Amino acid sequence: MSSQLSPPPNLTTLPRSGASIFFTPPSVAFLKGTWHVTHSTLPMWKSYRNVHITYTPLPSTTNPTDGTTDVADIRLDDLVSYNSLNSDKAKTVHGVDTPGEGGAWDWRGKGWLVIASSHWEVLCHGTEKPDSSIQAETRAQEAGEGAGNQWVVTYFTKSLFTPAGIDIYSRCAEGLKDQTVKDILEMLNGLEAPEMKKLAEEMFEVKRDHCWLDSCKHS
Repeated sequence: MSSQLSPPPNLTTLPRSGASIFFTPPSVAFLKGTWHVTHSTLPMWKSYRNVHITYTPLPSTTNPTDGTTDVADIRLDDLVSYNSLNSDKAKTVHGVDTPGEGGAWDWRGKGWLVIASSHWEVLCHGTEKPDSSIQAETRAQEAGEGAGNQWVVTYFTKSLFTPAGIDIYSRCAEGLKDQTVKDILEMLNGLEAPEMKKLAEEMFEVKRDHCWLDSCKHS
């Protein structure tokens, strides 16, 4: 993917929400666990709700003699779960992510989806400033977290079944603050790549009606 898709490296906070933001690839430790897709450009998510993705590291031992593992060789089990608009029965899409260059990932489906593949990478990621409300502080304490809600913006290329697009992830099912989402969209509109601006205009909120408090824990 063109380096033009990367935001300016000197921007360390979103303009008005003040949320910390990073343009270096996130670590596997940051990515692992469950993320809730709160906004997307993928048309199929308009027909579903409660979309969440769970990344589980699948380490491979690069040196069997001492058991050490190269971070670059750590693959991710990639499990997408969601519900239809009128049913609570969970649907899933299962695949494996293999690390590529520059923090990018190559996805390959499992089972009958093995014929499908895609490429994705994190455009930016960060953490919202903690909410000062009593309710938010209580949630943070229960989750053992002192920081705010983590978020990720991912770009994925066209696959056999889906067009290229952008997702916004939130660690908490409750989602991000309105100002954070607005700032992210403004940032995408400010990128040099025309395709990013077009995708930002197509962004919509994914329906969520389950708020799992445990999802606020950084697994």
